[in-house]
Formats: sequence, C-alpha cells, structure tokens
Amino acid sequence: MALKESTKKEQANSYELVVSVDGETFEKAVNAVYKKQVKNINIQGFRKGKAPRAVVEKMYGSEVFYEDAMQDCYPDALYDAAKEAGVEIVKVESLEAIEASKEGFTFKTNVIVKPTMEIDNYKGIEVEKKSTEVTDELVDAEIEKIRERNSRMVTVEDRACENGDTAVIDFEGFTDGVAFEGGKAENYNLKIGSGNFIPGFEEQIVGHKTGEEFSINVKFPEDYQAEELKGKDAEFKIVLHEIKTTELPEVDDEFVKDVTDKETLDEWKEELKETVANRLADEAEKDVDNQISEKLMELLEGEIPEAMYENQANEMVREFDMRLRSQGLDMNTYMQYMGMDPNSLKDMYKDEAEKRVKLRLSLETVARKENIEVSADDLEEEYKKIAENYRMEVEQVKAAIPEESLTEDIKVEKALKLVKDNAVIK
Repeated sequence: MALKESTKKEQANSYELVVSVDGETFEKAVNAVYKKQVKNINIQGFRKGKAPRAVVEKMYGSEVFYEDAMQDCYPDALYDAAKEAGVEIVKVESLEAIEASKEGFTFKTNVIVKPTMEIDNYKGIEVEKKSTEVTDELVDAEIEKIRERNSRMVTVEDRACENGDTAVIDFEGFTDGVAFEGGKAENYNLKIGSGNFIPGFEEQIVGHKTGEEFSINVKFPEDYQAEELKGKDAEFKIVLHEIKTTELPEVDDEFVKDVTDKETLDEWKEELKETVANRLADEAEKDVDNQISEKLMELLEGEIPEAMYENQANEMVREFDMRLRSQGLDMNTYMQYMGMDPNSLKDMYKDEAEKRVKLRLSLETVARKENIEVSADDLEEEYKKIAENYRMEVEQVKAAIPEESLTEDIKVEKALKLVKDNAVIK
C-alpha cells in the first residue's frame, strides 16, 4: 500500500491511499457473498438456492460476486491500511477498485486524515480564579430563590395590571381587518414582562383592570418566523379575565421549619453559606478549566480539516436525537415545531463542534509531546467508574467501549490535569 498527498486535494490533510487485499481474505468474502445470495438464484437442473458456486460463476461470470465482496472488505481493509500507515481516517471521499482477481484486489481511495498538530507554551498558562467569597447578598439571593419556589399565585381584585403580574386573557389578532391563523387564544396565562409576545404587546396590558375589553396595536418584527406577518401592523382584541400576582412567604423561623430540617433562621443561613461556598468553588474550578481550554485552543497550530468539524456536529445532532427519544419526543416533530431543517439544526452546533474539536486536538497534542501513558490499572479504574455511573456490569462497559478509545480519553484527561497543575492561577 502507499500513502501520498492527494492530487484531488480540496481541504487540509487530503491523501490518496492505495490498498491491496490478499487472495485469502478476498476469497472468504466472495464465498460469504455467494452463500448469502445463492438462495435467490434459480438455475435449471438445481433446486432454487442449491446451485454450486462454480456453476453460478460459469453461468454469470467468474466475477459475479466480486463487487459485493469488495464492498464487504472495504471497512476492515481501510482500517488496517490506515493503522499501518499511522493515520486516522476522518472522511472517505472516494473509493475506486483498480483490479481484482482470485489473487485478491487493489483499490484506491481519497481520504481526509486526522492532522498532526503542534502546541507550545502550554505550561505556565496564566488564569484568574473567580472570587469564592460568600457575601450576605449571595445568601439573601439563595433565600429569595427558595421563597419563589414556595410562592403561590393569588388573584388581584383591587388594582390594575402591573409589570410582573400574570394576566389571564382572551386575544385575537387582525391584519388589515382580517383575523390571521395562530393569532387567537382563550384563557391564556401571560406573564407581563416575560417578553414571550411580540414587542409592545405585554406593555399595553399594563394599566387595565379585570373585566375590561380593549384593543392594542403592535408591529410584527421584520425577522418574524411567519413570512406573511413580517413587518405588518396588527390589532389585537383583548378580554382581561383575571389578574394574578405572586405572593411570597415571610422568611422567619416558621418558614425555615417548613422548608428545611433546621429550627431557626440563623441556623439555616449558616447552612446556606456552606451551600453557596461549595457552589462558588465548583463554578470557580469550571471557570479555570474554561480559561485553560480557551488558551490551549489559541496555542494550537496546524490546519484542521473541515470534515472534523462536520463529523463532530453530526455526532452532537445524534446525541440530541437520543435525548429527545429518551423523553418520548421525535426529531422531525421537534424541527417542525421550531421551524428548523436538518441543516439549520446542525448549524446550531457549529461553534460548539469547532471548540470541541480544537480542544480535543490541543490535549491530544499535549499528551503526545509529554509521552503520556495509560496503564492497565488506569483503564480498569475508568471502566469501573463508568460502570458505577451507568449502573452496569464492568464487562458490559468493556464490550461497549473499546480499550483503544478509552485509552485516548484517559490520555486527554491526564493532559488537561498536567496543564492545569502547571498553570499560574491568580
């Protein structure tokens, strides 16, 4: 086999790979195809599906099974050839058989391979750590969140609607005096100030009282999702049925006993200080990791094939699809609801996909330069950790995650730890 720079080079790291498959391997593949296809072959003098291979080949030609056999051989042959050449294939752009016989076959393929990158000055990266000081304001903010979770909605009878209230309304929208599709609802709960409706709608509810019927006038944004409403003036007829507001509980010892296992407000505040401190510490560590990641990506040198970004975006879409399915949702229904198509969905992940690829390449390059190794104990420990997290047997995890793949993941983790241990954290 031979690896050379592709004459059809359209992007970084495009190469031509010439691969030979030996006669024994090819013969096994041809025989497997014959066994699979013979049941559908009808030759006079033999029961259907019982014609010997030699008879089939004599009638239809000695190469009758070659094409399908070659298709079956390509994946393993490509993997072995790439391994021997010391490259990792990112994308196969073309495949072309050169010659085939009983002695085997040779094919030519244009592939995009993973690049060899460079990185320097990754030790001594300077980062600033966020403050982890627990202030009274932060504790009060935590208490406020818990108050809101324990709030209740009460009906307002003695005043007009205000910002922050929830208005229960009927509405119907008109453009040029004609009602438009999707512009009508009854007993709709609208949080005033939420920004859920088009600009100017919610503001015009303010000041009206329960039982009032009135109209409001708005203009649809130029970038509105419904093409027929973009930039149009509209009138909405409103009936205000009810005004509701959020009533928050008083923060005292009785409230504390209701929502915690503490007896007094002072005891609860001490516990909250510890909770906030732990959260701030976690956030600060994550921020340090993010800063280090950003610096590493800036330091990375080399040309990254566009195919790597595309593959990562596709993988993220697949992960999203799996999450939707686990929630009983369907990807096509989701896209219709959000007004998206497969390309716009993939575009949504474009920037994050680029970051993931660059960071992974950065850490893999550090691991290579530092000759980071992964021991059998490292692998076993990681397999056990994954098994515990997913409540699986270790052997099940080993069957699902190849050792080679997990080894690379551990190297990346060790590389990040090395960079972090050598960072200057201010």
